[in-house]
Amino acid sequence: MARTIYLTAPEGDTGKSVIALGLLDLLTRNVQRVGVFRPIARSTEQPDWVVELLLGHEGIDTKYDDAIGVTYEEVIADPDGALSTIVSRFHDVERANDAVLVVGTDYTGLIGPTELAYNARIAANLGAPVVLVVRGLGRSPEEIHQVAEVAAAEMHANHAQVVAVIANRCEPSQLHEIGERLVGDVPGWVIPDDIPLYAPTLRQVMDAADGTLLSGDEQLLSRSVLDIVVAGMGVDHLMTRLTESCLVIVPGDRSDAILGTLLAHQAENFPSIAGLLFNGGILPAPTISTLIEGLGSRLPLMRNNLGTFKSAQAAASARGWLTRDAQGKVDTALALFEKHVDTTQIMQALDLPRQQVVTPLMFEYELLERARNDRKRIVLPEGNDDRILRAASTLLRRRVADLTILGDEVAIRGRATELGLDLDAADIIDPKAGQLLDRFAKEYTELRKHKGMTEDRAREIVASVSYFGTMMVADGLADGMVSGAVHTTAHTIKPSFEIIKTAPGTSNVSSVFLMCLEDRVLVYGDCAVIPDPTAEQLADIAISSAATAAQFGIEPRIAMLSYSTGDSGSGADVEKVREATALVRERRPDLSVEGPIQYDAAVDASVAKTKLPDSQVAGRATVFVFPDLNTGNNTYKAVQRSSGAVAVGPVLQGLRKPVNDLSRGALVQDIVNTVAITAIQAQAVAAQEAAK
Repeated sequence: MARTIYLTAPEGDTGKSVIALGLLDLLTRNVQRVGVFRPIARSTEQPDWVVELLLGHEGIDTKYDDAIGVTYEEVIADPDGALSTIVSRFHDVERANDAVLVVGTDYTGLIGPTELAYNARIAANLGAPVVLVVRGLGRSPEEIHQVAEVAAAEMHANHAQVVAVIANRCEPSQLHEIGERLVGDVPGWVIPDDIPLYAPTLRQVMDAADGTLLSGDEQLLSRSVLDIVVAGMGVDHLMTRLTESCLVIVPGDRSDAILGTLLAHQAENFPSIAGLLFNGGILPAPTISTLIEGLGSRLPLMRNNLGTFKSAQAAASARGWLTRDAQGKVDTALALFEKHVDTTQIMQALDLPRQQVVTPLMFEYELLERARNDRKRIVLPEGNDDRILRAASTLLRRRVADLTILGDEVAIRGRATELGLDLDAADIIDPKAGQLLDRFAKEYTELRKHKGMTEDRAREIVASVSYFGTMMVADGLADGMVSGAVHTTAHTIKPSFEIIKTAPGTSNVSSVFLMCLEDRVLVYGDCAVIPDPTAEQLADIAISSAATAAQFGIEPRIAMLSYSTGDSGSGADVEKVREATALVRERRPDLSVEGPIQYDAAVDASVAKTKLPDSQVAGRATVFVFPDLNTGNNTYKAVQRSSGAVAVGPVLQGLRKPVNDLSRGALVQDIVNTVAITAIQAQAVAAQEAAK
């Protein structure tokens, strides 16, 4: 039977969706199959945005229709019958999962004052412990305590068990005082208010005001709107009323206000606005439109047919629903939950032990957690790419790593503001200016003087972002580097061969992919760097891959792959693998290694029992060393595509300090994972240096 948690509140507007997202995130990193259930939905005609948010979380397979119990109308018509339907539909979801998050009502229907009691009845009938959320916004610590106490008593009166209370959207200066006064019999946590998190996005405001996008960057519609300014005054007074991330509502024939606002948006000493809405169905004159186009602004420009008052009224009514496409808000929500809620206590309250299987999602979360526990500084050379900026915002919000981003600071921070990203905690360095350029040019000249390097030529070379970032790592100004979203693999890793060089005891730089299967993680090497390794290089790859596996909590059992197992075959390719296996055993007798061995004998216990019955590796290998790049690259892609495995990498190994390459098609999550991996590698380097 699945373990279940029921999340509910005694009122609306508590920010419960933020807590729901945090709980769901917690569950998916601890159990294999997690379901979502909403006992009462607002409507059957309009999608429930909370359900859509949660079902969009990675690793959730519940279908929308399965996640819904009944509607408010059904509860009002027949409360007992609706409860019976809810219980029946819940058990369908429960049977398919190891844990289920149930999200209570939003107080948007007509159930009335009995709504909390009805939530309690549902929780009791589902046998689900309750996490109770109360609103802190606009309330004193004593008022919050009273609301929580009354709500908990109501739950108890209806036989529901409250296991935790969370006061959300609280005054940041009163967190400690509020925490001390929460219901004392169960754990209680306090989460501060975060205005941008609950503010509507520009897209939500545009939809509420019945607007359409005329021009500008559609990506910027995910930015939060923190204020609404109606341009009903002269330009000089309008300029004084512009605020950060505001929406300006202006008729299209107010050319002075439009141009003034656009110029203010681009000026460094004025706030960065979210967008302009041309109301009343009036568009700028053709000459003004041409002038606007010439300014080259990416700012969203929208239009609607409503008058000024109705436009402002509609825009102000927009609700800031937390949606999956607003990644900045999702990052903020998860960061707040992780920082202010003791997740270990919640898991203990649910009596939900962590499973032994390791899903791809669990492994990704483990990467972030390990990186977060000992933060390292990672340099990201490609600050001109939006994916890098989005990943950087996620990494900083969730405190995974400290970051240095290379590029023009004004341009990077301006673009981040447009995208609604928070990069305040990042260091931004222009590699083409400043004292570091001179320092690195001198150091590189000395390093490559045997190749005839001059300081003028060195200055040109180290101004390249990949060389500049690599020099930062070599000099200890960063602990690792991640690049390749824009540049080629050679552009990314060639500087590391010249500057960082290989680790002691290793002659070759190679790579692995961390292959996240449905229930475990395997290590494949080398699939990206050395085309046709010699026996000595294969031994290097095996030893380095074993060390990489251990860094990521994978017990290394090495399979040296070939088309033959044991002594059954011969030929130059088999002999190369046999020789490499002997070299590994000679150099590292502490490692478990088997070779030559075929893939099926390495992973399948029944095949291993027939072919190598006495082997400690056969049938349970975790590290797979391929005889050449052709075999390795094709195999990892075949496994990835045919089994749905998540391939994390390539992870470079063998360097003195970590540098990792991204695919030019990398997604934001790929970048986040690679930075976490690089940080963990940097932790291992630091531990080795400390042990010397």
